[in-house]
Amino acid sequence: MHFKLIIALTEDGITDKIVDAAKEKGATGSTVITNAKGEGIKASKTFFGLNLETQRDVVLLLVEEHLTREILETIARTGEFDNSPGTGIAFSIDVDDAVGISHQVDELTEIVEEEL
Repeated sequence: MHFKLIIALTEDGITDKIVDAAKEKGATGSTVITNAKGEGIKASKTFFGLNLETQRDVVLLLVEEHLTREILETIARTGEFDNSPGTGIAFSIDVDDAVGISHQVDELTEIVEEEL
């Protein structure tokens, strides 16, 4: 079984919705790192000219490679990433190896067989 790591950088107010939507599409778990900072092309400024940093979360999802695209698209739709600038981004990277997930492989095998 091959895996990919989906990384989603989101506004903190929509993290739970994104995680729930990803699980509905086959993600078997997630890790959320809170209090991340970031900005897009242009930094947001307050009326005093100071930087306005919004609360961000980093969502990590280790998913079976065949489920990756659908989960990414679901995250983008749920978070309205393409509709509202600054809401977040998501991307995936290849995972060469993983340990500690043997208890999830049986469940993932069933999900992937249904999808294929």
